[in-house]
Amino acid sequence: MLRTSTAVGIGAGATAAVVVAALVQAAGDDPVIKAGLSLSVPAKYKALVEKAGDTCPEVTPNLLAALLTQESGFNPRARSPVGATGIAQFMPATWASHGIDGNSDGKKNVQDPQDAIPSAGRYLCDIADDVKDVPGDKQKNMLAAYNAGSGAVLKYGGVPPYKETRNYVRSITSMAKKPAGRKSASTDQATTALNAARKMLGKPYSWGGGTAGGPSTGICCSPKGRSGESVLGFDCSGLTLYAYAKAGITLPRTAAQQYAASEPVKPGHMKPGDLVFYGATTSTIHHVGIYVGGGWILNAPRPGAKVRYDPMDVMSDLVAVARPTSHPNKEI
Repeated sequence: MLRTSTAVGIGAGATAAVVVAALVQAAGDDPVIKAGLSLSVPAKYKALVEKAGDTCPEVTPNLLAALLTQESGFNPRARSPVGATGIAQFMPATWASHGIDGNSDGKKNVQDPQDAIPSAGRYLCDIADDVKDVPGDKQKNMLAAYNAGSGAVLKYGGVPPYKETRNYVRSITSMAKKPAGRKSASTDQATTALNAARKMLGKPYSWGGGTAGGPSTGICCSPKGRSGESVLGFDCSGLTLYAYAKAGITLPRTAAQQYAASEPVKPGHMKPGDLVFYGATTSTIHHVGIYVGGGWILNAPRPGAKVRYDPMDVMSDLVAVARPTSHPNKEI
């Protein structure tokens, strides 16, 4: 069984309404810093990530930070629908066999980051050794084993053909390779992006439509068979790609890739212009909109509809909010 990743910074099982309330009203208290890592990491976990990320050659601080971002958004109380727990989302049986007492207090507590983060680094190294003879990229095979189990990687001779696992590996490796020194969208850039998106209100939804230059015809076909080939407009990620291109930020094409190219935003820290993502987990993101404030987004919702304003809980699977980052002279 796949070990489903939990919602970043939100916690699994929450209804969309509760999630929206938490995002709009909650106040975060952990500063986020970037020194020494290409991913933002809460300050109190930075030293733990840097140390645990140096446990073996296959594990780096950036890779571990990306994994923890993907798994829980650094939420030590996160719990997935299948029972994975804590900041590193250990299943109970895995924790029983691989959890360590990282802070030497006599207890192995899966919800204590001082235990869970070192355990994640050690466990990654253990499974890297399990799959060391499997052909292909060693880090990708290791990440696939963390998500789907070493047995699946050994069985398929590499990353198994599971959609969740492949998205999981792709998302983490993409985050881990982000260049240091990138900057989150400024208030001026977010305003520019929002204004650009507002000018597209009323444009039709087109499956696969939208480029950095504006509306375009799309492709065939949506999961329900709707084609965008004859429709000039935007799909959800085409709209966000266009809006941020106007602000000088290049985003990749799909909603899942755009999440990987952005910095997760803690509850209570949302700003207009942030991107709002939907999916059962961050590995299965399928939709994105632009936060405008007050619990509302601007988005291209679905075939047959037009670019419009919607409440954040327009879909029941709101999973994360993130802020686009600049990648100077490099297209993602």
